[in-house]
Amino acid sequence: MTLDSGAAPAPAPPTSDRQGAVARRLAFEQHTLDNGLRVILHRDPTLPLVAINLWYHVGSKNERPGRTGFAHLFEHLLFQGSQHVDTNDHFRLVQQAGGNANGSTWFDRTTYHEVLPANQLDLGLWLEADRMGFFLPAITQENLDNQREVVINERRQRIDNQPYGRAFERLHELLYGPDHPYRWPVIGYVEDLENASLEDVRDFFCTFYAPNNAVLTLAGDFENGDALRRVERYFGDIPAAPPVPPVEAPMPRLEGELRETQPDDVKLPRIYMGFHAPPFGHDDWYAADLLATVLSDGKSSLLHHDLVYQRQLAQDVSCFVLPTEEVATFIIAATVRPGTESAFLEQEIDLHLRRLGTEILAPEHLHRSLSQLLTSHNGQLQTLERRADLFSMFATYCDDPDRVNRDLSSYDRLSAEDLQHFAATYLDPSRRVVVTVVPREEAASGDAADSGESR
Repeated sequence: MTLDSGAAPAPAPPTSDRQGAVARRLAFEQHTLDNGLRVILHRDPTLPLVAINLWYHVGSKNERPGRTGFAHLFEHLLFQGSQHVDTNDHFRLVQQAGGNANGSTWFDRTTYHEVLPANQLDLGLWLEADRMGFFLPAITQENLDNQREVVINERRQRIDNQPYGRAFERLHELLYGPDHPYRWPVIGYVEDLENASLEDVRDFFCTFYAPNNAVLTLAGDFENGDALRRVERYFGDIPAAPPVPPVEAPMPRLEGELRETQPDDVKLPRIYMGFHAPPFGHDDWYAADLLATVLSDGKSSLLHHDLVYQRQLAQDVSCFVLPTEEVATFIIAATVRPGTESAFLEQEIDLHLRRLGTEILAPEHLHRSLSQLLTSHNGQLQTLERRADLFSMFATYCDDPDRVNRDLSSYDRLSAEDLQHFAATYLDPSRRVVVTVVPREEAASGDAADSGESR
């Protein structure tokens, strides 16, 4: 039996066409400096630009209870100057040269990146090397206090005072045990940020922000040999740190479903379902990502077509799997349409998940979703910045930057049976977390009860 949502079938592209479209190979060189810094060079002289991408293998996963939010705090602090760069001069110097710079933090890594005119490669390398090697002399209590307030205000804006803002965070708190490194949010908790001392910050930097815990990728218009000599000039004398101990983060096993209702200042209820999944890079992770595309990417996707368009039970629906290093989280979120009961919408989502685990997906849905992934992936590869980021990601997580050239084949070889296996194995309603956000007035009326579990 095949699984069909009732949507008009799309023609399946020939397998040979699909496989042939995967294949533009990105050439690169990989080197390791004596201090352990891994360097990836991807030359592309098409435009006179260079992307500089530096991944530190540290994220919120490397924190501990009571000391959360440090990795994200450092994303801010490292833009506050170093021994030879004044506060805020990093952005000023990059922008004056016609470039842009930014950073980001995740559960498993912290990233800094610049895109500059190719003749400004030295500027970007010097800025990144100075904060890697000479950050500590510039860190002050004033800088810490200033950026601590910036991060706390960011948390208030993005989470605490945002409609549905706490739901994603609460889902993780319930999915992962008290000491599991994926339990706490990347942005951290306010009380932990308030208690962070200058000594804590210095210890965190010395442990994780070292060349042997980093990957530097350059992509753009340069000669590889010359670029490597420049990297060696700026980074070669920065000493290595002791190896970072591995983080123990096994996949938890929930013994029964966990549910919680969360009152919030919202107009419509929203349902969040969370399941554990294998980590990024595992074959089943790719099955999860493809299945998420099948379920909610585009108007012809199974959940959107049925629940949003056809029966109009949901205002919107989304599904995704997090690309995390030790264990992943598969999430389904659906906003309840006025006139629909939350319990009924949840029941209908469950019916879809049950069918996915017992029936074979119709070929047109598999082919459509594979084509969407292919289009999205190749679209991202149009930019130097994204190519550099992918090289750094695969080098950091998999110790294999060439996976950037094989990543799509991990999707292309998936079958409908693989997706059925993932759904039957991991989307078990008896081993999941459901957080339902409801309007406060609905909760106050007694229609909903909070489970009361605390942090």
